[in-house]
Amino acid sequence: MPTTSFTTPFIGREDELARLTRVLDRARAGEARAVLVAGDAGVGKTRLLAEAAGHAIEAGTTVVTGHCVDLGDVGLPYLPFTEIVGVLADDERFSAALASHPVVDRLLGDGSGDARDAGGRLQLFEGMASLLTDLAGTAPLLLVLEDLHWADQSSRDLLRFLLSRGILQSRVRSRGRDAVAGGSPGQRLAVFASYRADDLHRRHPLRPLLAELVRLPVVERLELRPMPDGEVARLVRAQQAAPVPDATVRRIVERAEGNAFYAEELLAATSETMPGAASAVPSGLADVLLIRFEQLAATAQQVLRTAAVAGRRVEHDLLRDTVQLPEEELESALREAVGRQLLVPGDDDTYSFRHALIREAVYADLLPGERVRLHRAFAGVLAGRGHRAESAAERAHHSRESHDLADALAASLEAADHAGRVRAPAEELRHLEAVLDLWSAVPAAARPDGLDTVTLTLRASAAAAHAGETHRAVSLTRSALARVGNDEDSELAARVRYTLAGNLMRIDNLAAAFTYSNEALAMIPAEPPSRTWVWAAATHVMAATYMGEGEAAHRVALKALRIAEELDVSDAQADLLISLVGLEGQSRRTPEGRARLREARELARRAGNASVEMRALFNLSIGSHESGDLDECLTWLTEGLERAGRAGLLSSPYPVEMRYLRSLMLYTLGQWDECVRSAETEADRLPTAGRYAIGPALSVALARGDERAAERAQALLDGPFDWMATLVAGLLLTDAAVLRRDAEGALEQFRTTLAALIDEAGTTPHVAVRLAALALVAIGDAVVESRLTGDEEGVDRWTETGKELVELARVTAAKGEDGTPQGPEGLAWLARAEAEWARAGARPDCGVGVEPSVGAWEKAVAAFGYGDVYEQARCQLRLAEALLGADRREEAAAHARAAHDTAVRLGAVPLRDEVERLIRRGRLAETAATSERAPLLTARENDVLLLLSRGRTNRQIGEELFISGKTASVHVSNILAKLGAASRTEAVAIAYREGLVEPEPSASG
Repeated sequence: MPTTSFTTPFIGREDELARLTRVLDRARAGEARAVLVAGDAGVGKTRLLAEAAGHAIEAGTTVVTGHCVDLGDVGLPYLPFTEIVGVLADDERFSAALASHPVVDRLLGDGSGDARDAGGRLQLFEGMASLLTDLAGTAPLLLVLEDLHWADQSSRDLLRFLLSRGILQSRVRSRGRDAVAGGSPGQRLAVFASYRADDLHRRHPLRPLLAELVRLPVVERLELRPMPDGEVARLVRAQQAAPVPDATVRRIVERAEGNAFYAEELLAATSETMPGAASAVPSGLADVLLIRFEQLAATAQQVLRTAAVAGRRVEHDLLRDTVQLPEEELESALREAVGRQLLVPGDDDTYSFRHALIREAVYADLLPGERVRLHRAFAGVLAGRGHRAESAAERAHHSRESHDLADALAASLEAADHAGRVRAPAEELRHLEAVLDLWSAVPAAARPDGLDTVTLTLRASAAAAHAGETHRAVSLTRSALARVGNDEDSELAARVRYTLAGNLMRIDNLAAAFTYSNEALAMIPAEPPSRTWVWAAATHVMAATYMGEGEAAHRVALKALRIAEELDVSDAQADLLISLVGLEGQSRRTPEGRARLREARELARRAGNASVEMRALFNLSIGSHESGDLDECLTWLTEGLERAGRAGLLSSPYPVEMRYLRSLMLYTLGQWDECVRSAETEADRLPTAGRYAIGPALSVALARGDERAAERAQALLDGPFDWMATLVAGLLLTDAAVLRRDAEGALEQFRTTLAALIDEAGTTPHVAVRLAALALVAIGDAVVESRLTGDEEGVDRWTETGKELVELARVTAAKGEDGTPQGPEGLAWLARAEAEWARAGARPDCGVGVEPSVGAWEKAVAAFGYGDVYEQARCQLRLAEALLGADRREEAAAHARAAHDTAVRLGAVPLRDEVERLIRRGRLAETAATSERAPLLTARENDVLLLLSRGRTNRQIGEELFISGKTASVHVSNILAKLGAASRTEAVAIAYREGLVEPEPSASG
């Protein structure tokens, strides 16, 4: 029987589908079962049942569906069962069974199915049970009953009979005897019935039936909860061929709250208004959401409208004081709204809308004047409660919506102060921006005393920086600069400029940062000493260092450090110490350098300056990473991120880089599943400027063969230029071209990325070594391919390009971006670049350059031994290839096996497949077998043995290997002789014992 078709892939619900599939398997084996599938409207019940039905059909089960329809109080009796019998009547397989049962005519023919007398009903019920028993005897049968919450009374009664006394009870045992005598042994029948949990108010007639049915041992309940955010995001992206912007996906996921139907409707509405996300509830969806609301009594509707103005959640006392109804009427209205599953009571004397979109739909349905009146009422109630921090944000919102702008400004400022105290920078920024928006609209006499827009804007820029909104921080500081004149307070003007310089450095606008830090330093004298000059100097030191002005930066840093010590400005002292670590040659890679960083961290901690402390902790972790001490790196990262979390700075620049670095460590150490889980957890909490932190997880996806990884990497480049995002995306996209064996694409990506990363001073970054090594992989492939096809012009062109890239890698590694040598990671990538260059020049066919290539790959394998397991495995593959060319087969086999083991453990399918191709091409499986004293089998015999272990016949082996059954028989005979086995079964047992084949994992494992 056909099932509902869908155009998008089935996403999520794997556990639920597996549970239904197990029930179907048991039913086909003769153990009749029923499952009641519960869930809110739109959560995915129909799609899940369709997928289960598809599996059933593939396994040979007949699937037939009956639908319940909402016809009000007067429903058509037995409607879903009439539909089921009607569909079965069109199937010739069941014609004999249907003809022998009078119940068919009663349901389809003469209209007497709804017998009024008890005897007639019982006769109909027993007739239906008998019919289904006979039908299930002809073929395994799955009955799907959709929308049981709309079922008529007769259908509910028939279902109760069938499940409790009829078709499903034949094999139930209780205390060693038959629990129910009805039915026949070996009933090949399953029943899946779905209903909307959110439609079941307290007096709904289905509730007693469900309570009765779930107590039956053959009936189980499956509740579909809202989908996790990650699965909703996958669902949204799967709806359209074109990429959906990440911001749009996040917004839809947030609003849909795990409901698949809501997500699809929101996406459809958004797609019609691209670019950007639609904010209103789509009209069609709003109509669906308001149906249940419109069934409420007038008083309950009034209460719900008032609650919608409050927001998703409202306190009982606040709602009571605002709606101003007698207590009894309010309680009655709330009971009705709760009973209709529109509101959900909380443990803390609150009510929440069951779904945010219900609240949005009710709010959107308000008349404009009604909306203003209710907001004014809420603002008045909140104002009467005094200046409580938790109600300030609510009051600001209601005052603004009711056009009381003076109170909105005052409340927004209170809310910003509270957010700052509890270290919530994103919320502080939002409230400060509201203050700035309202400032000019509020008369001067009504504004708070002692404040000005420059100071407020600087404070907002700091909140933006702490929230990770770096470009917004720059924009706000530029706005402050436009408001402050050179003739005003020179200290304030200098503070604006060095703040702007610091923000510009965060978006890699280094030349402008240097200009503004210079201006700030020039605006105030060094004497008499002042905190403002010290901080201006500390900012200028960083900017000058970035611009290659090392001598000037060092001179200013020493003077500023002395003044900071005199004034006891310990956090500025810490900031300067961090800068001096690099300027004085005690780099963060050295023990001496890291000792000074620990001193700086302690100074910043004592001063309570979490931002400078984050800078120290970041440099400690990155220094450990660069020196190859990955364990120490992870220790510092853990401490740094815990401290950032306590300070509310997880979204600020240094903690975001630490989040990226932690993910990179997990990737490097081969903890790929943890890397992916971490990225999924972090993705929605990362600021826009920190999206690059998911880069290592995208590397995992790329290495595992996910074709969408490159597309997601490309999306990191959307928006304003970001140095780290460009670096991460460049590495991913270059590697993606390598995996496609696209030399032109890899070279173009290498050049584009490097050009973007070179700073204003013309410094080539360390990462150029890795980029060059990756591009050389594709170039080496192109050289080998050109040589095989006799394309000498191609060989010459790609060889010349390879020479250019390996020279760049050598020069960058020797000089370094700051004059310091490469650490273990950089040296490993340099070794990889040298090995790829050696591979390009090797000619195994004539013995030229083979041994140098082997030596180069041995160095690369050893170099990545500092901890990068995936790159080491990739190098082991190339080493095995080079050793094979040198006819050192046993060594080649050993490295191929090691690379294969790593690829399998990591799930790196492309690498695994490439290793297996090398093993087959070089017949290294034979070498491996010989070296391990196992029986010598050819590569083809190993393939046959694997299929033999899986129970294949000679004919099936021939079909899978594209050989004749006779040839397969010859291979089997040879295997038996080599293993000394008397039978196929014994041969398989020997193969398992000798480790020639691996047991397949069990279904339950």
